[in-house]
Amino acid sequence: MFGEAKFCKGIAGSILIIIITIQRCKELGNSGKEASSDYIRPGPGKVLSTVHYGSDSDPQQVHISLAGKDHVRVSWITNDTTAVSIVDYGKKSGKLSGKYKASATGAHETYDYFFYKSGEIHHVKIGPLDPSTTYYYRCGGSGEEFSFKTPPSTFPIEFAVAGDLGQTEWTASTLKHVGNKDYDVFLLPGDLSYANAQQPLWDSFGRLVQPYASQRPWMVTQGNHEIESFSSIEEEPFKAYNKRWVMPFLESGSTSNLYYSFDVAGVHIVMLGSYAPFQADSDQYKWVQADFAKVDRKVTPWLVVLLHAPWYNTNTAHQGEGEKMRKAMEALLYQARVDIVFAGHVHAYERFTRVFNNTANHCGPMYVTIGDGGNREGLALDFKNPPSPLSSFREASFGHGRLSVFNKTHAHWSWHRNNDSSATVADGLWIETFSGSNACKEHSSSSKDEL
Repeated sequence: MFGEAKFCKGIAGSILIIIITIQRCKELGNSGKEASSDYIRPGPGKVLSTVHYGSDSDPQQVHISLAGKDHVRVSWITNDTTAVSIVDYGKKSGKLSGKYKASATGAHETYDYFFYKSGEIHHVKIGPLDPSTTYYYRCGGSGEEFSFKTPPSTFPIEFAVAGDLGQTEWTASTLKHVGNKDYDVFLLPGDLSYANAQQPLWDSFGRLVQPYASQRPWMVTQGNHEIESFSSIEEEPFKAYNKRWVMPFLESGSTSNLYYSFDVAGVHIVMLGSYAPFQADSDQYKWVQADFAKVDRKVTPWLVVLLHAPWYNTNTAHQGEGEKMRKAMEALLYQARVDIVFAGHVHAYERFTRVFNNTANHCGPMYVTIGDGGNREGLALDFKNPPSPLSSFREASFGHGRLSVFNKTHAHWSWHRNNDSSATVADGLWIETFSGSNACKEHSSSSKDEL
């Protein structure tokens, strides 16, 4: 896992930057086309059951997330109610000595869901940590030693992106392909476990993703399958999601785990909540407005947004489900000069040109639907015809994406279709950030009126 080098170095790297400059925004490969008709698309994969073989006190479902500047949150679950919420960590392995240079203490809690009671869910914030550094850690003083690598503090940086994961054979294939090439941060635009109120599936999902989520930060937002509320039975929405996957909402000034932001190596990422109130008088809208106002594009020249229900979609599945949120919030993203918007929900891949208010606009974000992680519901095979001129590439296949940000002006986006033995790069293009474009630096004073 993580065996392939990420970026060219030295002379090769200089040549690459020259190529980027010459080819800025030039699309590669199959841009503007649909999938090849001779590719046989897989059906829904078999749901996997991932079990825990350790003792009740041994940590399981270990995952990490970024938690403010120079800090990481370590999360795990134990079946032992007396297990302590302590993480011992350091730059050297403690396998032989059992000793680590640093230690941090957090808290733990449980939740009830109908007849289900969770194990003890532990969250511990550790740091400050050095960038681009491997740390070794042990949770609760018991069980195996884990390790993770912190993201870099400067460019280049690489993000792996996949939504609607679930826990099927195709999920396992996606994760394997993701792990075959190194990356710094994993971004997931909603629909994690597909537990759908079957709470043991949250535990199985946590064990399935642990080999990956314990090594690199996983930053997620909620999807419709995380709601899990039922009238008169379980009325609290997002109970399992909020308890298990705590994101840095407090660190970013948000009052809800459903929407937050974070900075990493010159990229400001905003996670929006498709299923939290989003109208102009809502807390989310006001928070996003304030968050965008704080962004300094000289410090974080790249601005990326993730949400679940796509605002632009030419698939027949989930048509129009993001439209109310688009009408309420699209002007905010346009005025802030967001570079890219990633969404899930539709179980296919689709990339749009830069858009604002249903019109091609060179100052609007590039919209990407990537809800193709491997869920048990299968693929959304039917696209509307004729194709929209706004849609540059669309294909109903399982896969994942890579956003490689090389410097303060240029990045490369690629989408990797799952094959049996390898991930095939089926779509890709160079992207230039708005921070390097004089034509789009000024906010549009009329954008609200255009909606």
